Amino acid sequence: MAVRVTRLPLRLTPDPNRVITRFFCPGDRLRAQDIIKRVLAYPEAEVSTLLADVERSFRAKHPDLIEILADHFDQVRDDVAAAASLSRQRQLLIGACFTMEYAIEAVALFNPSIVPAMRQEGVAPGSLRFLMSLRATGEGHVSSIVFRVGEIDASGDIRIETPPTYTRSLKASGPDRFEKSIFLRDLSAMGVSDGNVDQILGRLGDVFTRQQLSQAIEWVRHDQQTSAFLEETADTLISLTRVNYALQVSGPAILREFEIVVFPFSDIERHGIEDLRLVCFTDDDGSQTYYGTFTAYNGVRVFPQLLEFQGGTTINISLITGECAKNKGMALFPRRVHGKYAMISRLDNENLYYMESDDVRQWTQARLLQQPMFPWQVIQIGNCGSPLETKRGWLLLTHGVGPMRQYCIGATLLDLDDPCRIIGQTREPLLVANDEERSGYVPNVVYTCGALIHNGMLIVPYAISDSSTSVARIDLDELLRSLEEP
Repeated sequence: MAVRVTRLPLRLTPDPNRVITRFFCPGDRLRAQDIIKRVLAYPEAEVSTLLADVERSFRAKHPDLIEILADHFDQVRDDVAAAASLSRQRQLLIGACFTMEYAIEAVALFNPSIVPAMRQEGVAPGSLRFLMSLRATGEGHVSSIVFRVGEIDASGDIRIETPPTYTRSLKASGPDRFEKSIFLRDLSAMGVSDGNVDQILGRLGDVFTRQQLSQAIEWVRHDQQTSAFLEETADTLISLTRVNYALQVSGPAILREFEIVVFPFSDIERHGIEDLRLVCFTDDDGSQTYYGTFTAYNGVRVFPQLLEFQGGTTINISLITGECAKNKGMALFPRRVHGKYAMISRLDNENLYYMESDDVRQWTQARLLQQPMFPWQVIQIGNCGSPLETKRGWLLLTHGVGPMRQYCIGATLLDLDDPCRIIGQTREPLLVANDEERSGYVPNVVYTCGALIHNGMLIVPYAISDSSTSVARIDLDELLRSLEEP
């Protein structure tokens, strides 16, 4: 049975006008010191003029510009002679020399995920306000996560609010204290294990600070001849103190989700964060949490991570660990199954697996769920976001990769009580790139990181050849009937 798919006349394209500010260091520490010396030599009147030019050019786009410049000055303060005695204007001008704009969407805007918004006040009857995440790619192919908000009306038509050019890269901060047991668990997840680790951590208590870790590293350096191997281990240990961190949401960003940007912060994210799979998770007590699984890339390896937001002003980011926390494409179920968290994953880059865990951040067991069966998924199969609960079963959108590395979207129906039992799956893909969608940064790809159900319709935002984003609409009953056919 062929399922009708309606493509909506909507296209989200990358906007190079959307920028954030980033700390900018044009070279090593000696060059930074040279830049600071030049600014220190300017007369105070010239400093005032130069700073006024910066404010006139950038303050309208970045309302918190002064706070940003002050923060970036603090990052180079140790290289500034008599920093405390400098005028506020000179400090800010130095901060401006270490600040740059970054066009987060200059290259691509793709791989969307969509969930109902937490707030539905003022929405028309029969309509739904939604939050959509997207992968945005800019200079150097560094990916971040951005958001859009909009409404779906009763007939399935969609309106997406136009975001401002000003966006916010949230301020990140790591923990002050670390538990050795968790630290060792995360080291194992990063594939780090050697004698230097044992020597360094052996000097620390069950709970330690970053400063105490640095001291332990120095002690080991004194005890043995310093080697590149030791320095690599030391760098890894220090970088691990930033793997789990919090993002602070402040001011109007709480009300305007599309101003928020989740930009790489930790060392394992330095080459980008990819493909957030959002889910609105409802726990047994009725409480709701936005979870999002995504992939961090350090230039060599990928690491699965978890975003957690319960409202308020803090977004927590954590490393997902355990023997089964591997590869890309982990997608959390929207509620507990058998009293546990449940996840769809792809451990081996080829097949789908089902996992359960008592700890949403640690996954140690997995069962094979689905293997490539049809030509359109002959190379590999993966999930396209979190399963959606229906009365007939868990609806899992999947992607398949076929000949000529063509990505298509299909669907699988899983039993509600036993998600490892497949009720049915699409023999042919639901969505294949048409002639207008085949060209882009990565040709012949349609892909989504999550859909939602509204008023009997499956709403599927999807990426077009890793470049832009559109939305498709599918009648839910028609799709479910097709999946239940023998």
